[in-house]
Amino acid sequence: MRLMFSLLSGMLFGAGLFISGMTDTTKVQGWLDIFGAWDPTLAFVLGGAIIPMFFAWRMTKGRRPVTTPQFPPQPPVKIDRRLAIGSLLFGAGWGLSGLCPGPAMASLGYGGVFHWVFFAAMLVGMWLTPHILRLVVRPATA
Repeated sequence: MRLMFSLLSGMLFGAGLFISGMTDTTKVQGWLDIFGAWDPTLAFVLGGAIIPMFFAWRMTKGRRPVTTPQFPPQPPVKIDRRLAIGSLLFGAGWGLSGLCPGPAMASLGYGGVFHWVFFAAMLVGMWLTPHILRLVVRPATA
């Protein structure tokens, strides 16, 4: 049952990314180009994701999910160096390539060589992240 819901959710998410234009690198770069040829249409995509989730989190209080004993807790809001560096790297990669992880995977079937190269580089970056974090984020000494 859980695998079926996961597959259905992934297919729906991928279809939404494709239909909304999130897999079109020129559209995404147009959204990020606020001082040039700005394309505000992806604001509707972002709103279409954020607004329902705002209500979904509130509706889960006191309820139980179908496939697991409980909903995961909301993560704490902790802004630290790790979050700042990760956000900068994510934003730089998104702006330069026009892709982030979800759309990168959704576009592998039709995006051409660029999308496969990006996906491979993304996987290498994910693999390298723990090693880089050990160098960047050091535990506080007493």
